[in-house]
Amino acid sequence: MTKETLLMQYQSECLSALKSIANIHKPFEKTFMDAMKLFMAIPDRINFLQLGRYGCFSEQTYRNLFEHETFDWFAFNGSIISKYLTGKRKAIAIDPSYIPKSGRKTPWIGYFWSGCAGEYKRGLEIMGIGVIDIDNHECMTLGSIQTPDCKTLDNMGKNLVDWYSNYLISRKDKIQSISRTVVADAFFSKETFITPMCENDFHVISRFRNDVILYYPTLERKQENVAIQSGLTAKSTLPNWI
Repeated sequence: MTKETLLMQYQSECLSALKSIANIHKPFEKTFMDAMKLFMAIPDRINFLQLGRYGCFSEQTYRNLFEHETFDWFAFNGSIISKYLTGKRKAIAIDPSYIPKSGRKTPWIGYFWSGCAGEYKRGLEIMGIGVIDIDNHECMTLGSIQTPDCKTLDNMGKNLVDWYSNYLISRKDKIQSISRTVVADAFFSKETFITPMCENDFHVISRFRNDVILYYPTLERKQENVAIQSGLTAKSTLPNWI
């Protein structure tokens, strides 16, 4: 299969998914389809300046396109997912990703954890939300959202874990129409994330951190010891359970 054939097939799939979304105007459709083509064709860094340089429209036109807040990216990606992820068993995967970014004008730029570097670094972060096809061992992106910086979160009166859970709960109608099972790494194994998710009918699969401290109920008779009065024995670390 030639590159031209693959590009035509890709554009056909994008157009089909776009038409499945209601209230899409023709000018928006033309600009959107041109942007989708450029994502596959531009060999270097993709930004609005590059889109304006290689595309059929001006840089400002592409900027206006991606500021279109009413466009439902979940519905667009969901249309493609429903066609290609045909397995019966599905799960939702979430994972924040650090993006290097310099400068001071970009909204929500701050310090975020970089797993590759093993430290906090200045830049941006997005939380990717994917759909896992367990039967066919495949995964496709459902959507992503930029993470606010610490100052913005403080103004909201939230921490990072609260923001993650609140966003997923705000999109639960679309997410739960695919699967109620959410798979996440050890960072999300926190009561402040698990409890609100379970209260909103999600089922979270994760693992404990390596330095987790576990408490287990005691069978001993109540004594003056504070720990025993609370119904818990001494703490036990995860390596003791392995």
